[in-house]
Amino acid sequence: MSVNTESHLPCIVVAGVSGTGKTTLARLLADRLGVPFAEADDFHPPASIAKMSAGIRLDDADRQPWLESLGRWLHERDTTGSGGVITCSALKRSYRNTLRAACQDVFFLHLTAGHDLLADRIGKRTGHFMPRSLLDSQLAALEPLAPDEPGATLDAALAPETLADTAMHLLPRPHGEDPE
Repeated sequence: MSVNTESHLPCIVVAGVSGTGKTTLARLLADRLGVPFAEADDFHPPASIAKMSAGIRLDDADRQPWLESLGRWLHERDTTGSGGVITCSALKRSYRNTLRAACQDVFFLHLTAGHDLLADRIGKRTGHFMPRSLLDSQLAALEPLAPDEPGATLDAALAPETLADTAMHLLPRPHGEDPE
């Protein structure tokens, strides 16, 4: 896809539970689109990181200020027309609604994978605060992307480049642009 820098570029949330490869896909898409990238983990306050590091799941009250901060990031990119790609678990529809309230044109790419693959990926990560012990609570809280929500669901078991190719064809296009 050739990106027209004078067009309003999309704001994309790469969503899914821990271990789906959100960061890998989001970076690939941001590079391909030439738009800013943000890692949602960087927006967590220290208290939330400490809580998760200790194996304690976050509740909705813990997540709300974080989601609002992510929403502000999306809103800024939407307002300027620069677009952007951000990672976010966006486990529940109410969380996605918070992001959508900040940026009505947001597009969700929801990555899914089986428990064993996710547990294996999380177990192999180094330097990340999210322990494998919280995977089950994330899967229990997960509300899949509904048909009336803007976005698509992708199989995270696929290779990152394949996911990026598929995502590029699914993304909303600025007026007048054609996919590759």
